[in-house]
Amino acid sequence: MLNNREDLVKLRSTYETSLTAEEKKILVCAGTGCISSGSMEIYDRLTEILKEQNIPCDLELQEEPHGNAIGMKKSGCHGFCEMGPLVRIEPQGYLYTKVKLSDCEEIVEKTIKEGKHIERLAYQKGGTIHKKQDEIPFYKKQTRLVLEHCGHIDATSIFEYLGIGGYTAFEKALFDMSADDIINEISESNLRGRGGGGFPTGRKWAQVKRQNTEQKYIVCNGDEGDPGAFMDRSIMEGDPHRMLEGMMIAGLACGASEGYIYVRAEYPMAVSRLKTAITQANELGLLGDHILGTDFSFHLHINRGAGAFVCGEGSALTASIEGNRGMPRVKPPRTVEHGLFDKPTVLNNVETFANVPLIICNGSDWYKGIGPEKSAGTKAFALTGNIENTGLIEVPMGTTLREVIFDVGGGMRDGGEFKAVQIGGPSGGCLTKEHLDLPLDFDSLKKAGAMIGSGGLVVMDSNTCMVEVARFFMNFTQNESCGKCVPCREGTKRMLAILERIVEGNGQDGDIELLLELADTISSTALCGLGKTAAFPVVSTIKSFREEYEAHIYEKRCPAGSCQKLKKIQIDPDLCKGCSKCSKSCPVNAISGKIKEPFKIDETKCIKCQACISTCPFHAIKED
Repeated sequence: MLNNREDLVKLRSTYETSLTAEEKKILVCAGTGCISSGSMEIYDRLTEILKEQNIPCDLELQEEPHGNAIGMKKSGCHGFCEMGPLVRIEPQGYLYTKVKLSDCEEIVEKTIKEGKHIERLAYQKGGTIHKKQDEIPFYKKQTRLVLEHCGHIDATSIFEYLGIGGYTAFEKALFDMSADDIINEISESNLRGRGGGGFPTGRKWAQVKRQNTEQKYIVCNGDEGDPGAFMDRSIMEGDPHRMLEGMMIAGLACGASEGYIYVRAEYPMAVSRLKTAITQANELGLLGDHILGTDFSFHLHINRGAGAFVCGEGSALTASIEGNRGMPRVKPPRTVEHGLFDKPTVLNNVETFANVPLIICNGSDWYKGIGPEKSAGTKAFALTGNIENTGLIEVPMGTTLREVIFDVGGGMRDGGEFKAVQIGGPSGGCLTKEHLDLPLDFDSLKKAGAMIGSGGLVVMDSNTCMVEVARFFMNFTQNESCGKCVPCREGTKRMLAILERIVEGNGQDGDIELLLELADTISSTALCGLGKTAAFPVVSTIKSFREEYEAHIYEKRCPAGSCQKLKKIQIDPDLCKGCSKCSKSCPVNAISGKIKEPFKIDETKCIKCQACISTCPFHAIKED
């Protein structure tokens, strides 16, 4: 138990020495993505081999280093998820990709014992073998600040976090700064909320501090519900103590003694790591009553969401923590005045809190030196879709879309042509070729009719139908509507019905105008922020790809060739021999003709099952 500042400094120094003494380390990615690929079996096998060969290994950081023992670490997400399972070897910095159980003995024999690199396990591109992680273009083009420890430390150890300087920012805030000093530093840094709204963090904290009530709350929004987004999950899994440290500093600044972390129930690994981190901090006395001998007390609790997307909205989230149905309420009053349990509440997301210790340690001037002045710092993105390198990335605010897609992401997969990127999830919008040099920051994206949102980036190529993209996101939004207000509940249902009709080839004249009218009504009258932005994907795709909508409606044609109901199956009369095999295979009797003469397809009956294509021995039937 740490009783004072001196105890914390001494303990940190002890584990910093221990960490430095670990000459060799094996970091096996224990993020959700790599675990699903079998990384924990690899961790167990590597540990087993080391023990079999009497090679000393430490499965956790020791207070007194054990000589030349190998440090076996379960790290957080490295970010390069599609290349998993990932294994990093230190001090060389080697990153091995797509590691299999059968590779474990070779890793121990060649790399651990002899220090040799195994080329076949390295990332290779264009004939170049990248030995070290920081040489890989995917990492080389990034600036990893919030994610700097993910993949480099044992995500389950508070001692390892202390060994790299963890809780230094909290110590500084607790003993060397006043509440006003903390808020001024955060305000001066221009840190804006990373959950999507981009509201100035320091201003929010100042508003809560001004409230004259005995009880206040700090709430962390870890309810990451956007399809394809996993930035917050990776931070909670890979560096949970940094997020806790940010919440503790917020508690100091605002006069709050209780904190709640709201996490998706679909993130069991994140919940487990957070529980472990909170238990460890309580045992050391970094959480609880009279922390480090001061008057400051702070307790943390975890609440698991039930999978409702709407609970990512602030008032719905606090209602869910209270045990009520997660539904938004009318504002004002705002959360900063009447939030959790009707008390003043600071509500920020995971990434926002993870930035706080960096700012307190390094200062606001340092932070403002990264990215544009009004959107300082970095932003983590989940990069997915038709792109070479998918995974979790972090770049300075203001980085262009072109740099993200073609430098970090490695360009389009299989040499495809870039068409668009959906940014900000279901509440975001589409960016196209004309936006490739657009800086990715709050203000620039707002002017372009899009938003950063939580940070999902879904990259699409020329084979993607933008009408189907709009239908997909509208289907998600409609399913996730809480149903409280009529515009969102009924408006999204009506928009979805129109979009489904269009992609099925039954679009009507006036559908585009009706979609825009409904979108305007929903955006103007919906109760919460999620409802107000529900139609953004539809509006942005109509704005940039109106011709695709028109082709679906008036020509009954999908330009991308991906809408199944709009595909046409035709028989080439020059190739057809009239064998009748296609007619016999058709389940709806849509093919007819005479033997030894070209057969024909009745398009009104055809269900596009493609059974005829696979049956034809002369390759006379093709899909257009």
